[in-house]
Amino acid sequence: MTKPVHIIGGGMAGSEATWQLVNAGIPVILHEMRPVKQTEAHQTDGLAELVCSNSFRSDDAQNNAVGLLHEEMRRANSLIMAVGDKVQVPAGGAMAVDRDAFSRVVTKNLSEHPLVTIERGEVEGLPPEDWDSVIIATGPLTSPALAKAVLDYTDEDSLAFFDAIAPIIERDSINMDIAWMQSRYDKGETEADRAAYINCPMDKEQYDAFIQALLDGPKTEFKDWEKDTPYFEACLPIEVMAERGPETLRHGPMKPRGLTNKHNPDVKPYAVVQLRQDNQLGTLFNMVGFQTKLKYGAQGEIFRTIPGLEDAKFARLGGIHRNTFLNSPKLLDEQLRLKARPALRFAGQVIGVEGYVESAAMGLMAGRFAAAERLGQTLSPPPDTTAFGALIRHITGGHMSGAKASFQPMNVNFGLFPDIEIPLKTEDGKRIRGKDKSVARKRAMSARALSDIDNWLQAQAKP
Repeated sequence: MTKPVHIIGGGMAGSEATWQLVNAGIPVILHEMRPVKQTEAHQTDGLAELVCSNSFRSDDAQNNAVGLLHEEMRRANSLIMAVGDKVQVPAGGAMAVDRDAFSRVVTKNLSEHPLVTIERGEVEGLPPEDWDSVIIATGPLTSPALAKAVLDYTDEDSLAFFDAIAPIIERDSINMDIAWMQSRYDKGETEADRAAYINCPMDKEQYDAFIQALLDGPKTEFKDWEKDTPYFEACLPIEVMAERGPETLRHGPMKPRGLTNKHNPDVKPYAVVQLRQDNQLGTLFNMVGFQTKLKYGAQGEIFRTIPGLEDAKFARLGGIHRNTFLNSPKLLDEQLRLKARPALRFAGQVIGVEGYVESAAMGLMAGRFAAAERLGQTLSPPPDTTAFGALIRHITGGHMSGAKASFQPMNVNFGLFPDIEIPLKTEDGKRIRGKDKSVARKRAMSARALSDIDNWLQAQAKP
């Protein structure tokens, strides 16, 4: 019988890696420490629990890099994308899921698979030597014992940043005489998508008072060893954004562009707070971009000053936790193996990708690399022209240059892809300029990526 691969961590990356291995006929022992030991952010013992948000972000494979990554994952038989497609909730041009249903279905798929054994309990320290193939996919909340063991083994200092969680509100507590349903610019193919967000309008006086309340509100106090930890720029707490200037939020998550208040269509809101559906029943909505480190009591008081949320009932308040990631360009090879001990692979946020989808994608890659190795084969990474390949190149050092270069977590984006030549003129002879040129470049990169990932997958399928 084929020896099992051990996977530590049952989050997005660990679940996806497990799926890829068992579909290659390789047995897996999946180690998940919850509920024996909980984390600061998780609330259940389910696999692939979504903590910060229920959004997988854009699903546009032509014009958006994360949408392209979605499509590459679907073509690579991703469990995360297959389940996500089944439990979607309306979100305009984005892909959002019912987080409880999502975790429940992923858990069911893996726990019922004959090649999967789930062991509950913490793996303290480095895995034993007789585990000859291990994927560590413990995510940003890696247990201190394991994180310290890895860092001690590699003689590295940990890099870390803070990540914040947005509040969730019960739908029937939102005053729809003030708020209205609309996606920005009415984006979406269905009526549900075009009305996927709840919008709460603010005039200038209300906005200014809200910003001042954010600045004055009591915040979570950090321990001395945490105080120099930076935030991940794509997930800043709203009060940190407010500190950068009074207009910052109005040009960020509270921007009014593309929205018309149906209750007062002739008056443009000065700012808008958006809420996105969080479960399939449509009973829970999360505050988009409202990650926060405000103390719980202050959150309820301040957020209820938002028009339409005066009587808001919070299913979950916002929070903040410390994320840890490896110095992957120095420590990992292109197969995501630890150079100092190749029997250990790493996947997910702990290697320096950001976002649910990116984490799952690196789990998918780690699973495929480990499966090929177990079968006596060598699997080269996908080309850099694909979303998979661009992320691997980022985390293994292809992006670095110069003596002062530093490694920071990254969402997938077209800036990670090799450039591509595009026609300078349209078929009717008109010169392509400005925004049209940017759109043409993204579409060309996406078309190239999907062609290249298909070729890569087909090459694996050949006997």
